Amino acid sequence: MQEGYEKATFGGGCFWCVEAVMERLRGVRDVVSGYAGGHVPNPTYEQVCGKQTGHAEVVQVTYDPAMISYRDLLEVFFTTHDPTTPDRQGHDIGPQYRSIVLYHDDEQRRTAEAVKAESQRLYDAPIVTEIVPLDVFYEAEASHQDYYDRNPYQPYCAFVIAPKVAKLRKQHLDRLAVGV
Repeated sequence: MQEGYEKATFGGGCFWCVEAVMERLRGVRDVVSGYAGGHVPNPTYEQVCGKQTGHAEVVQVTYDPAMISYRDLLEVFFTTHDPTTPDRQGHDIGPQYRSIVLYHDDEQRRTAEAVKAESQRLYDAPIVTEIVPLDVFYEAEASHQDYYDRNPYQPYCAFVIAPKVAKLRKQHLDRLAVGV
């Protein structure tokens, strides 16, 4: 990792959705889809979808804290997915789709807990997002990286991801990268 950059790891349903949102933010250098939070080493997509690994679909964000804060990333995260549905985002159902923040240090843990509590005012139902330490992040297969940008007209992208990107533009215009 380049000096001056930090990492954040989030899961909020299908990693294609979270990736598409996070990579449009000013100060984000890289977003990698992967798996974390489970107990099986080096899982495959098929294994994670089989619901026996304990892993969630997540993204690991490399960002410049001088341009966007961890708090900003969390505020975007909590407003661009539904953090009140356990093991589910829309029609995506299973533990791999749970809402989860995997913190890298104690400062990230404290910030995640604070933003989660502050975000509760936006929802009628309780936020169920897990906040747990990151143990290991496993990068997903190449076919899952930059999925939305490579497949914008694929039905899932058009009907599920595009509305999340539109919501991002509407609610967080001031945090978008130039030209997005």
